[in-house]
Amino acid sequence: MLILTLLQAQTAAPNPFGTVFMFGAIFLIFYFLLIRPQRKQQKAHDEMVKTLSRGDEIVTIGGIVGKIIHLTDERVTIKTAEDTRVEIERAKVGRKAGPAQDA
Repeated sequence: MLILTLLQAQTAAPNPFGTVFMFGAIFLIFYFLLIRPQRKQQKAHDEMVKTLSRGDEIVTIGGIVGKIIHLTDERVTIKTAEDTRVEIERAKVGRKAGPAQDA
């Protein structure tokens, strides 16, 4: 009987503060490793898209390389070859390829 009383005294209920702390720590790890860098990258991309100008050479997210010949608020027209023009959405521009060089 004495042994059962001692065993019951040792098995106390788990502390809810520890569980809350653990979930909070996991959220902070996810925030600093995943969410925050993604937001920073998205801001940089949005800023790059806003500063596009005529004559910039770009690469779309689909891999098409071209030179910007016309811009609107929503769309960009790029020249990919001598007589080929492609109209894409501004958000689909992946990156700037560098300064345009005419041969």
